[in-house]
Amino acid sequence: MERFSIENYDNIFEAVLKLESIEDARDFFEDVCTIKELEAISQRLDVASMLGEGKNYQEISRETGASTATISRVNKCLTYGKGGYAKVLDTIKE
Repeated sequence: MERFSIENYDNIFEAVLKLESIEDARDFFEDVCTIKELEAISQRLDVASMLGEGKNYQEISRETGASTATISRVNKCLTYGKGGYAKVLDTIKE
């Protein structure tokens, strides 16, 4: 098996970019992901938003149900990642 490389999955990202509505996106992601996977992605996005608002781990955990490990992982991505959360959160705010 080939080592993981994000470029190997460009077809997924291209497909998502071609979706034209929330309904199309919902249909695609409900077919591709399990409910738990969708919940996890949604939760991480909420966590990233709350971290950006300056909320602490306890507040975020209480409001989202996320573990401190998940919050820490998201915080690490916000600090050292490629800026994906920031791009998405900025787009959502517009």
